[in-house]
Amino acid sequence: MTYDEFRRQLGKAGLTIQAFADLVKMNRISLSNYKQGDVPSHLAVIASLLGAMADGETDFRAVLAGIEIAPKKPRGGAAKGRFGGSKQADLDIFH
Repeated sequence: MTYDEFRRQLGKAGLTIQAFADLVKMNRISLSNYKQGDVPSHLAVIASLLGAMADGETDFRAVLAGIEIAPKKPRGGAAKGRFGGSKQADLDIFH
């Protein structure tokens, strides 16, 4: 699905990119990064279903309210506030 179609489906559901990001516990910037290519299929499915539910006048917010959605973890292995990788031991080469 193209990013434009993704946004159209969200619009049918009355959602902005920010509102969708909040709904699925993602960073808005992560979603905006898909402007350059296709939206991943799992997000395309969600957007399509939300658009179809809105067309059928089904309140998706009530359906989703009963689901506990954990925030998406940032990619990469770095802990918050640190650069990635393990701390390296000092090399003692001058003995």
